Amino acid sequence: MNAIKRLLGILVAGMLCAPLPAQQQSIYGKVVLPPERVPNLGKLKKLLKAYHDCRCRCGCYVTEMNEQGRRAVAFLERRAAARRSGEKLAMVLDVDDTALSDYPFYETTDLGYLPALFDKWAQSSEAPAIESTLRVFQKARQLQVAVFFISGRPEALREATERNLQTRGFVGWSRLVLQSMRDKNRTVSEFKSLARQHITEEGYRIILNMGDQVSDLSGQPAAELSVKLPNPFYFIP
Repeated sequence: MNAIKRLLGILVAGMLCAPLPAQQQSIYGKVVLPPERVPNLGKLKKLLKAYHDCRCRCGCYVTEMNEQGRRAVAFLERRAAARRSGEKLAMVLDVDDTALSDYPFYETTDLGYLPALFDKWAQSSEAPAIESTLRVFQKARQLQVAVFFISGRPEALREATERNLQTRGFVGWSRLVLQSMRDKNRTVSEFKSLARQHITEEGYRIILNMGDQVSDLSGQPAAELSVKLPNPFYFIP
């Protein structure tokens, strides 16, 4: 992820410094080029796909996901070992591109987000598990840490989401929190913070929170440790 950020930074910096206008010799004679200060979308998509498939020197999505998963498991083991008598420990997980991968959907749309098509994809319950997150989930259950899923998906997708999670190995979680109509005017951070607050009001201490967006992790109450997973494919403020 850091490698991709550096590479994108170099691309942007190079374009910002481009002369106005530029000329270039070609077989067609002199060509006047625009500054093009914004990175080319087609090239960025190729870079993102190569990153996901671990085919570029910019990094490897699976490797970085596995590394974050290992850090989360190591923390769970240390924290569970220090559990005080009667302490109720909890972990919070996001769903999309944290527990379940939506990349197969984005492959069909050339990395574009089309709401109607995405809802159809979610209703299919065919999203594969992200293996590194599944290992974290299984470790939490082994350590008797309650697991809560908090997702920005709407309530209409509850049955499909529950079925998808269970068929991919996420079995034994405590609750799945989805957005209701009254959450529509809240930001992601506000919605997820409120959901975490309800968990703590039930007497749980949230020790770990994992998500692919910073908005999954921001706000109060915060977990003792929040782990951001790589996701350069889209941004949710």
